[in-house]
Amino acid sequence: MTQSLIFDMDGTLFQTDKILELSLNDAFSHLRSLNKWDEETPIDKYREIIGVPLPKVWETLLPNHSNEEREQMDAYFLERLVENISEGKGALYPNVKEVFSYLKENNSSIYIASNGLTEYLKAIVSYYHLDEWVTETFSIQQIQSLNKSDLVQSIIKKYCITNGAVVGDRLSDINATKDNGLVSIGCNFDFAREDELSQADIVIDDLNELQTILPKLKK
Repeated sequence: MTQSLIFDMDGTLFQTDKILELSLNDAFSHLRSLNKWDEETPIDKYREIIGVPLPKVWETLLPNHSNEEREQMDAYFLERLVENISEGKGALYPNVKEVFSYLKENNSSIYIASNGLTEYLKAIVSYYHLDEWVTETFSIQQIQSLNKSDLVQSIIKKYCITNGAVVGDRLSDINATKDNGLVSIGCNFDFAREDELSQADIVIDDLNELQTILPKLKK
């Protein structure tokens, strides 16, 4: 039986914090140059909400700005993220490529479902050549509801998935798994929270652990 694994991107495959502060500082420096921000870059606040769709990020970080200003900030931030990724300033988590190779060798299908925007995800997949293993990468932009459960459901429907797991670090990943009847594998990485991980079926501290977990899931 083919095993399908749907991976989150930020905080699961990609070490977002490597470029997060850099890109956010770039964006808020730009806002300061326009005289529309006079405080420090709200890095800590962003860390608290990382993983939510970007429109909600800007509602939180820029509560007193107009929707137009938030959209402009969103576009500039995305531009900085993509450029920083393309310059090699980011990093995958340890063992991503090794685990992907193992999964493909063992007849598993790999997908990515992320709250990140399409261009951002393309930049990561392209720079690290992830499409060598990943069947398809899905962005929350493809779902009108901006709900990760709906995004995972769309993957299941498109590829007729009947057996599989969702691998991610946040509650949105765990809920998306439960809503779609799959196994939830929580990643105890940088942005994970203990109270959220406690709701996952399995918790791992390193992606390498998937090599021992996968055979058990197939039984």
